[in-house]
Amino acid sequence: MLFNSFEYLIFLPIVFLLYWFVFDYAISKCKHQLLWQNLFVVIASYIFYGWWDWRFLILIAITTLLSFLSGIGIEYAPTKCSKKAVMIANVVINLGILGVYKYYDFFAREFAELFGIESDFLLLHLILPVGISFYTFQALSYSIDVYRKQIQPTHDIVAFTAFLSFFPQLVAGPIERATNLLPQFQKKRTFDYAQAVDGMRQILWGLFKKIVVADNCAVYVDQVFGDIGAHSGSTLLLAAVLFTFQIYGDFSGYSDIAIGTAKLFGIKLMRNFNVPYFSRDIAEFWRRWHISLTTWFRDYVYIPLGGSRPNIPEAIRLKGDKAIEARYTKWIAVRNTFIIFLLSGFWHGANWTFVLWGAYHALLFVPLLLMGKNRRYRDTVATVTLPDGTVKAKWLPSLKEAGLMLLTFALAVVGWIIFRAENIGQVGEIVSTILSGSILNVPMLISQYYYIPLFVVIIVMLLFEWFTRNRLHGLEITNVPYRWIRWSIYMLIILALFFSIKTETPQFIYFQF
Repeated sequence: MLFNSFEYLIFLPIVFLLYWFVFDYAISKCKHQLLWQNLFVVIASYIFYGWWDWRFLILIAITTLLSFLSGIGIEYAPTKCSKKAVMIANVVINLGILGVYKYYDFFAREFAELFGIESDFLLLHLILPVGISFYTFQALSYSIDVYRKQIQPTHDIVAFTAFLSFFPQLVAGPIERATNLLPQFQKKRTFDYAQAVDGMRQILWGLFKKIVVADNCAVYVDQVFGDIGAHSGSTLLLAAVLFTFQIYGDFSGYSDIAIGTAKLFGIKLMRNFNVPYFSRDIAEFWRRWHISLTTWFRDYVYIPLGGSRPNIPEAIRLKGDKAIEARYTKWIAVRNTFIIFLLSGFWHGANWTFVLWGAYHALLFVPLLLMGKNRRYRDTVATVTLPDGTVKAKWLPSLKEAGLMLLTFALAVVGWIIFRAENIGQVGEIVSTILSGSILNVPMLISQYYYIPLFVVIIVMLLFEWFTRNRLHGLEITNVPYRWIRWSIYMLIILALFFSIKTETPQFIYFQF
């Protein structure tokens, strides 16, 4: 069931009304109100997920049961070694399931091609379950956090199932941590009108980014990338820029809808995007793009590998040579950076282009790391901290900030070319065409009635996000003085949604991951 589909338009109000005004009233005098409230969430979530294919429910149920039992197993295991064995077993099994469904056929084809053999008999032709990468990582974080004693294992399988299958973020995140989301299912929720209203605003903003911005960018992007050889460098460059806005509007739009929907049910999800195209370097970009995945790899891969401050081996430490220790530390930091970027790339799909995309960003990130500048931009661009500690946003960035944002954006566009290409050869073809003399040609034009509205809505999106860059989403405009102005903005967005709806409902890009 897609957030931008007619089915979901019917599903969400029904579930909301039943959740708060029918079911909640019916169980108000029950002894186990929390149990029934969570059970309703589970049923709604399984209906939502099973709408694509009921067989997908089997896999998420297996992942849920294994991870739930692993938490209890870690709790009762008598020794630290046995606790670790239970945790590792759960990680290996769940990653094994993910690997078979997502990567087996890819490696089977690569193996067959390498040795020149027929691949058909090796392939399983399995359908990739929607969102398997997201809920698998969420399940893994639970067992790892229980092993690290960052959270107590739950014995409430209904609450745990609600945590792992909560429908707003089930298929494309944010990838929640048990430390944040599970405790919210372990206490009864009450309706919060202000939170629900803000959730509706965030849903509206997410739909605007997805339907009005991303889906309209996709019209041009799909046409150009569908026939690379037929287009000039200028056309390919324009398509790459529009894809940059498409993937942002698509994925951050999904995240806004998910977070806003969760608010309707009294649940707070973590922020997944924080105006990444206003970043001043690639390090800042990755602190603001797909935050839940970036922090997941940081906490569960990068830091356990030693991070940027690894323990110095005794053999090196005994030498007492600080220069050798510094070189060792830098080498480990660089190695770990490449590992998480390559893993992050491959997490997106079974294609070498994703690995190349990860390597590309690692190469951009490493110089900042080696110079100690990867954390220099921790604040939001064009802001100033007043003596009383409050942060005030400036209307415009400085020339230096504007230049750095444009440079970072250009580097991101190159990365999205790699990401969007179907194979490594196509990456080379696109880049070489863009760098050729045809970059001076007039790009392919569909119609002025396409470009003018498209550029207007992209500018509108950027302006809203610029002026709300210190807030949680683009429609958090409660500081606008007159109510009629705010409602006029809402109505204009709804009107834009109405005129942008397609006859066929476009899927979200990240559903394939």
